[in-house]
Amino acid sequence: MFATNYYTLVAGFREYALDAERKGFDAAEIRAEVMENLDAKDQRAVELLYGYYDCENLSAARAGRTAHNALGNLSHEEILAELERPTLLPEDLQQVIRAYADPEGEDAEQVDTTQRFEKSLFAAYYALAARSSCRFLREWSAFDCNLRNVSAAITARELNRPIEEVTVGEGEIVEQLQRSSASDFGLRGELQYLDAAIAAISDEQNLVEKEHKIDLIRWNEASELSTFDYFDINAVLAYLVRINLVARWSMLDPVRGREMFARLMTELDGKDMIYKQ
Repeated sequence: MFATNYYTLVAGFREYALDAERKGFDAAEIRAEVMENLDAKDQRAVELLYGYYDCENLSAARAGRTAHNALGNLSHEEILAELERPTLLPEDLQQVIRAYADPEGEDAEQVDTTQRFEKSLFAAYYALAARSSCRFLREWSAFDCNLRNVSAAITARELNRPIEEVTVGEGEIVEQLQRSSASDFGLRGELQYLDAAIAAISDEQNLVEKEHKIDLIRWNEASELSTFDYFDINAVLAYLVRINLVARWSMLDPVRGREMFARLMTELDGKDMIYKQ
């Protein structure tokens, strides 16, 4: 099946501007405008990308925390309703919620409820993304899961905590993180960003700088995964990933937010993309 190309939409990305008078710009509004221009199949890919924030919000709400990331697909009220009776989320995530609500029920036969709810929920999310028909979504979710697991494993090791308690999902990378005693977990040849991640997490003492360096790894990966995609859903998703990073830093550090947005606009210059065709 041929991918749908969104020439007008992608060309319009460069028209967004960051309001210097505000702490940030409206990433949700940008996403809404993007969604209006996608076909149904690609809309589902975007919704699954943002499903990560729904998992964050579900975990927070179930733990009694009031924090709510507005980038999620569901409102705070909908998140609370889903925890009571899930109907809006993908079935895989609904199953996790039902299993923890009734550990003796049928759904619990498919979900390991001895783990923390958050671990099971994110494991289900990443497994769902891994089955997506969208290449960028599959590769981005695998990268994101690995980076978060590496970060969690490094921190757990420094705090003398069991690494298996903080890693999510299954596979060779997770197994290596859990069993290796090497400083790089024996993964230097597997993960090209490993040295940068270790340096950011272990060597950087300033928490803001630490987070910024980790997000730069995410930024670079999103760009790398869409290098040869100019107007299709992969390009759109890569743009939205970076928009979300800009939004985060516009709130944490407005100057850095503007710098990141300027970098995004340079990378997405319409003329450069046309010349590459």
